[in-house]
Formats: sequence, structure tokens, C-alpha cells
Amino acid sequence: MKAVVLPQLGGPEHLQMTTVATPVPGPGQVRVKLQTSALNRRDVWVTLGKYPNIRLPCILGSDGAGVVEQIGPEVDPALLGQEVVIYPAWDWGDDPRFPSPTFRVLGMPDQGAFAEFICVPRAHVFPKPAFLSWEQAAAAPLAGLTSWRAVVTQAAVCPGETVLVTGIGGGVATFALQWAVKLGARVFVTSGSPEKLERARALGAAGGVNYRESDWGKQLAALSGGIDVVIDGTGGPVFQGYFSLIKPAGRIVIYGATAGNPSEGLEMARLFFRQMQIRGSTMGSPAEFAAMLRFLTEHRIEPVVDRVFPLAEVVAALQHLQAAKQMGKVVLRQTGD
Repeated sequence: MKAVVLPQLGGPEHLQMTTVATPVPGPGQVRVKLQTSALNRRDVWVTLGKYPNIRLPCILGSDGAGVVEQIGPEVDPALLGQEVVIYPAWDWGDDPRFPSPTFRVLGMPDQGAFAEFICVPRAHVFPKPAFLSWEQAAAAPLAGLTSWRAVVTQAAVCPGETVLVTGIGGGVATFALQWAVKLGARVFVTSGSPEKLERARALGAAGGVNYRESDWGKQLAALSGGIDVVIDGTGGPVFQGYFSLIKPAGRIVIYGATAGNPSEGLEMARLFFRQMQIRGSTMGSPAEFAAMLRFLTEHRIEPVVDRVFPLAEVVAALQHLQAAKQMGKVVLRQTGD
């Protein structure tokens, strides 16, 4: 089969389209003919060597959607021909609170979705929501699941609450906005791009501010009247500003740190006097993935797709993602069907 292989580190330009052995499903596994896959920031970090426990060569790609075209022993033949989306990880484990020691994201060290075929456990394939295109279906898994756990499991966002989603534009932040809006929250966003702030309003945001402006916190306080929940994947110098916005009993959920660690420490007195909570969050369990897909289907939420590239143009696609100009997900199409 054709696959995109990373043989060495140094950036997306080292990825190579090549021919590798087509995987064969083992007991309890299915082989999916991939129609589409999607990019994540993780893929960029791996090519740059900024991800733990990198093993080369590897086939990246955590998001995939396609058709079950072969099954292994102990798998119901009724799955053959089904259109599916793939749970984007392995070995969450039995405890819903946190993943097992062997938990890993799909695509390095295990084969990822930047290929024509992939074998995964039968329990990791879920029916593709019929109203979604192949491109939209591939956009949903990792970003949708990561944001779902942050918004629903960890933050427990309730109707009527005011939510801040930082760094709007990335796949996780865009999904977080969509989930929170459908849960009945009033959602505000931050971005360094006026165009992304406008796109967020079109997706249901009540407003937004440019975090590059020195008084962004005061602007947001005036717009929102205070924040109940912050969903943050950015960190960096602006993180300290969230504490002046949080209402009593507010929650901050952190799922990433693209801008690095905060430049200042926590305001401890504000934290304990306001009974605030800070929680970390990443990915999610298969049960959360199933719940996310049910919610998406019930509310007919369409993932935001920024651009679609052919699989052969994966280097250009990752460079586009690396430039952080996207709004939503960047998708690869494996076939011309």
C-alpha cells in the first residue's frame, strides 16, 4: 500500500510517500480502507523531534475515516462494508479518570492514518455519522474527543454558564466552541487574528478579543461580566490573565501549552479565596468518543474543515498547519473516489 513515512527528524519536509506492506488484521481486528485522514499539531511535533518516545521510521496520522474491507478472526462479518470513523488511540484502560501506562495516540509508534489502509481493534471503529462528508468525518476524532473531555468531562459545562475558549482556530478550540454552544453556554474566544474572531462569531461565539492587545483582559471582562470556565490549550504569558476573569467556583481546564509555560506563577490567594479549580485534560476514553459522536449526531454538528489536500501533498498540508493560519481542521484525502 501507499503510505507517508517519516524516516528521520527535522521537520515535515522529511516525510516521504512510499510503498509498504499492507497490514493484515489479527484476531479481533478490522482493516479499514481509509478515505480521509486529518492532521494534528502532534504530527508536526513528531517531525520536529519535540514529542516523547519517538520511534522511527513511522507512519503518522491520528484521525481516519473509511470503509471496513477485511476482518480478522473473531470479528462479526456484518462489519464488512461499513463506513466508520476510528477511535484515535490505543489502550485507554479501565479507569475513566485517566489513561493506562500503555496508552498511546494513534500514529507513532503504532501505524497511523497517513496511508491507504490501517488495522485497528474492532472496538475502535464507530459508525460514521451519515450526514457528515468523508472530510468532516476525519476531522472529528482527536480534536473532537480532546475538546469533549475538556468541556464535558473535566469542566462539566452547564447551560447558562460563561465559557472562554482560548486560541480559537485550532481544531480542538474550534470543537470546544461548538460543544459549549450546543450545551447552552455563552462562549467567548481569544485569538491573535481578527478574521478568526469573526469566524468564531459565525459559529456561535458571543464575542471575542485579540490577546495581542495589552488590555485584552479588561476588554473580555467588560464583554463577558466574568468567566465560569476557561478551556485553554495555549498557556504562555497570557495564562495569568485568566485569574482576574474567573468567577467564584470557576474552573480552568488545560489541554495543551502551545505557547509554553506561563511567564509568572499562580495567584495563590485568588485561587483559594475564589474556590477555583485547575484541571489537566488530554484525549479521552472510547466511551467518551462514543458519547461525543452521539452528541455530534443528535445536534448535527459539522466539524469545521479549513482545507483539504491529497495524501501526496502531506508536506504542504503540515506546513500549512505549522503556520497556524487555519480555522478548524486540515484534512488529507486518500482517494479520488
